[in-house]
Amino acid sequence: MNDTTSRPKTASRRPSRVADKIAALDPEKDYEAIARLLYGYEFSWDIERALEFALFRTYAVPSISKLLAKTGEFEHRPRKRYDDTELILAEAIENGLDSPRGRRSINRMNAMHGRFRIDNDDMLYVLSTFMCEPIRWLDRFGRRAMTEAEQRAWFLYYRALGERMGILDIPDRLDAMMRWNADYEAANFRYADTNKRIAVATSDLLLGFYAPRWLFWAGRPVVRAFLDRPLLDAMGFKPAPGWLQRFLRVALKGRARLLRRLPPRRRPRLLTQVPRPTYPEGYRIDELGTFR
Repeated sequence: MNDTTSRPKTASRRPSRVADKIAALDPEKDYEAIARLLYGYEFSWDIERALEFALFRTYAVPSISKLLAKTGEFEHRPRKRYDDTELILAEAIENGLDSPRGRRSINRMNAMHGRFRIDNDDMLYVLSTFMCEPIRWLDRFGRRAMTEAEQRAWFLYYRALGERMGILDIPDRLDAMMRWNADYEAANFRYADTNKRIAVATSDLLLGFYAPRWLFWAGRPVVRAFLDRPLLDAMGFKPAPGWLQRFLRVALKGRARLLRRLPPRRRPRLLTQVPRPTYPEGYRIDELGTFR
C-alpha cells in the first residue's frame, strides 16, 4: 500500500497570524513547532528556494562532490535524488523529529550515509547550510527577515536533527555556526571537475521545474545570478551579467513588497504532499534514497 495515505494532515486554517503564534512560543522548548510554522506557512517558498541554493554550496567542496559523483545519483537520476532528499527532510519537519515517521526518515538517511566514510566536518558543513542559508535568503529577499527568536528556533531544530545524525562538534549558538560556516567555505571552496558536473546536473534539474529543456540556455544565467564569486569560481561558472543580477534583485524585492500587502497563507504548503513524477502513486519512507 502507498505509505503516504496515513500521513497526518495539518490544520487547513490557522487561528491567528502565524507570526503572532510563533512569538507566543519559546524557541528553546518549542523550536520544532516554530520551524514547522516557518517552513509550512510563513516562508514556505523562500525556504524551499534557499535550501536549493544551500545544496549548490555543498557542491563547491571537492570531497563532497566527489562522493556524490561516485554514487552517480545526481548525474544519472537527479530528479529522484532531489525528491528523496527533500522528502526525507520534509517528513522529519512536518511530523516531528521523534515521531514514528520522523525517526524512520532519519534512520533512512543515516543508513545511506553509513555506507560511506564521510568526514564529520563535511557533514557539519552540509548541516550548517540548512541552518544559515534560509536566514540569509530571507534577509535579502523575504517579505521580512526572521526574528531573533525564529532564527534561534530554526538553528535549534537543525542542531537537533544533526545530533540524531551523529554529527559531532555542532556549535551551541547560531553566530558561532555562521562563523564556522564562513571559515569552512574559505578553507574548502576550490575548483574540481566533479563540482562542475554535479552543479550542472542540479542546475538543469531545477530549471526543469520552470522551463522546457530547449530554454535551459536562457535559464542557466538566472541560476548563476544567485551564486557568489567564490562559489562560481569553485564550480568553473562565469558570473551572470550584472544587469540580470540587478533585475532579479529588484524583482524579488518587488515580490517581497507585494507579499506584505497580500493576506497571509491560510493553508500549509507541505512538501510531502507535492505531486512528483518520481512517485506518481506515492512513496514509502523505507524505499527512499540509495541502497547497496
